[in-house]
This record gives sequence, structure tokens and C-alpha cells, in this order.
Amino acid sequence: MSGIVAGHSTENTMNHPVHFEIHGSDPDALLKFYGDVFGWSFTNYMPGEYWLIDTKGGINGGLMKRRGPAPGPDAPVNAFVCSLGVESVDAMLKKALAAGATIALPKMAIPNVGWQVYIKDLDGNILGLHQPDPSAR
Repeated sequence: MSGIVAGHSTENTMNHPVHFEIHGSDPDALLKFYGDVFGWSFTNYMPGEYWLIDTKGGINGGLMKRRGPAPGPDAPVNAFVCSLGVESVDAMLKKALAAGATIALPKMAIPNVGWQVYIKDLDGNILGLHQPDPSAR
């Protein structure tokens, strides 16, 4: 696995979208929906919690069990979360925080893949930062 994007080179991906995530209260229903509608396939990476998505082209992603309540029915936007490939999660996080970002989810290891942190921009939009590192534990 090269970076977070299985089967894709991480060359020239720094500061570019490399991965998206769909958060769902009922992952099984979403797996069926995206598989049936778009023909995507899934690999269960962390049992009951996280599935890798193969979109059959473009960037690939993940589907994960939502870590909080679903947005209300009148929420204006509920979207996928994109992650940017960065050389150093720590350096980019420091730069983002200095510019006014806040931490949405702290830095975590994705075993055998890399390091991930989620930030909120100045308007509360969530963005992932991903540093490839096969030794991450």
C-alpha cells in the first residue's frame, strides 16, 4: 500500500487530495447504496469501523462509522471529508493552527499506512491531513 491510496503512487500528491471519506450512522446501508449505485467495491480494513473504497478510477476513499450524531435534516451541507497528502502531519498541523484552524480529531496512526489528523478551517469545514508512513502503528 503506497500512502493512504492503495495501488497509487504518492509522488506529486503533497498538498493535493489523495483520499475521501464518507461517515455513516449505518455503514452497511451505505456500503450497499454506493456499491449498487456507483459500482464501488469495499474492503473491510478495521472490522465494523472502516472500509476502504475502490472507486474503479480517480481517487479512492474510505467509509467509516460516524463518530457522533448525524447532521440534522435541515443542515445546509453534509459532505464527504477529503484528505490532503502532506510531507509532515506535524508541520502542516502547526502551520494550519497558526493560521486559525482548530483540531477536529487529533493525530492518529492508520496501521501500516500513515498518520492522519482532522482539522476545521476558519469556517468549520473539516479537512484531513495525511502523511504516508508504512511504519505507523
